[in-house]
Amino acid sequence: MGSKNKLKRFKENETFKNVIQPTRDEVVTNFSLKGKWHSFFGNKNPIVIELGCGKGEYTIALARKNSHKNFIGIDIKGARFWRGAKTALEEKIENVAFVRTQIELVDFIFAKNEVDEIWITFPDPFYKKVRRRLTHPNFLNHYRKILKDDGIVHLKTDDDMLFEFTMETLEQEKIDIIYADDNIYSKPLYHSDLEVKTAYENMHLRNRKTIKYVKFRL
Repeated sequence: MGSKNKLKRFKENETFKNVIQPTRDEVVTNFSLKGKWHSFFGNKNPIVIELGCGKGEYTIALARKNSHKNFIGIDIKGARFWRGAKTALEEKIENVAFVRTQIELVDFIFAKNEVDEIWITFPDPFYKKVRRRLTHPNFLNHYRKILKDDGIVHLKTDDDMLFEFTMETLEQEKIDIIYADDNIYSKPLYHSDLEVKTAYENMHLRNRKTIKYVKFRL
């Protein structure tokens, strides 16, 4: 994507009512929506977030399928989720929003017990940077600060190493694994929310990769 297109999308994001683009300082000092997301949506429905949402494909698809929940996509690259935000506005999908910030700041964005579920879909496996993997214990501690006591985390990935790393981490941390599958399409799907396929997932499937999924409770 050219720099002109990126700038255009950044500007357009500023006009979208479903996009929040705080500065880092605004996030870490006193983020205005922390603890107030139900007011933002105007309802008391469960709040579900997608970390590293990319173009927002999964966030949007889940919002379409689950009108009784609120969905928030989080990514540092606003030019990417511009597409998802624009689609939500065009289709009048009211239960979705996007926040441009770093994932490690997630507990500055949400208050304790404010989030019901977290989705992590096809994240960078960070082969050489273990601490940056989104299922590393450091990140799990961030999630604990915002999830309800019975809150759920979903990981969907094509990466064997990341899946194995996650399973080992969950075992070491004595975390309750609700469901795990190293090839979700080899049998009837565990849940209809797994039907959603992003462009990345379709590419992985064309390359004959198997899709893994684990659902756990922190």
